[in-house]
Amino acid sequence: MAKTTIGILYDFDKTLCTTDMQEYSFIKNLGMNSEDFWGEAAGITAKHEVEKILAYMFVMIQKCKEKGISLTEAYLNKCGENVVLYKGVESWFDRINAFGESLGVKIEHYIISSGTYEIIQGTPIAKYFKRIYACKYMYDEKGEAIWPALAINYTLKTQYIYRISKGILDVTDDYNLNRLQDESLRRIAYHNMIYIGDGLTDIPCMKMVKERGGKSIAVYPSGNSQHVKPLVDDARINFVCVADYSAGSTLENFVKLTIENMATLDKLKAKEEAQLAQYRRNFDKED
Repeated sequence: MAKTTIGILYDFDKTLCTTDMQEYSFIKNLGMNSEDFWGEAAGITAKHEVEKILAYMFVMIQKCKEKGISLTEAYLNKCGENVVLYKGVESWFDRINAFGESLGVKIEHYIISSGTYEIIQGTPIAKYFKRIYACKYMYDEKGEAIWPALAINYTLKTQYIYRISKGILDVTDDYNLNRLQDESLRRIAYHNMIYIGDGLTDIPCMKMVKERGGKSIAVYPSGNSQHVKPLVDDARINFVCVADYSAGSTLENFVKLTIENMATLDKLKAKEEAQLAQYRRNFDKED
């Protein structure tokens, strides 16, 4: 029997870290406050009908040029070093992986974010992800960002759930992504997925995972649960809790229980299939 693979899919901003990733260093280095930066991006969207994600990526390039900052991959990686993660996040992945191993299942972690890939890449937890799907820049011969290579808004996020399920992880491979694939051949079955997000922009992913048999979890900062209320009211999620990833937390206990349940169901299914196959062989002999 092949080892079951369980995928845990995460948003990043306000899910693993405490606010939008640009606000820890990038915006401050521009001499701006968050309200002004996001306000400029919103203004470009309103004036030119630019998609919101493309607008903020454009403002990042524009403002760095104005301030004489070289917007390189290394610079953005450096900004990632100052991202503040929620309690317990840095030790979360090793703990969850070890728990999965104790049950005989493999755990894989993925990011699906509308944030900046290069900033996430600079955080201390980047090494734990099988893939980081996030907005990414194309660079010129001097290594400076000149154009979006990849822009992921909240509806496009669902594409990456398909990729993860099918095992078509290369973002340039649309041919195999769109080919018909039997559910039994999926690298990660939908019912073996857990999606963790924080709000309205995660709704398409949360809904998709929940409806296909996986589990969707909404997290929120301690004492500030109001922004996840619509997710609860509209039954978009399976579970909601404080964004505390530490050992013994409510979130950890629920995720472990979910992994245990997924592992048990897969073992039961394998036993059912093996037993029926044996009976079929016996029937054939009798005939």
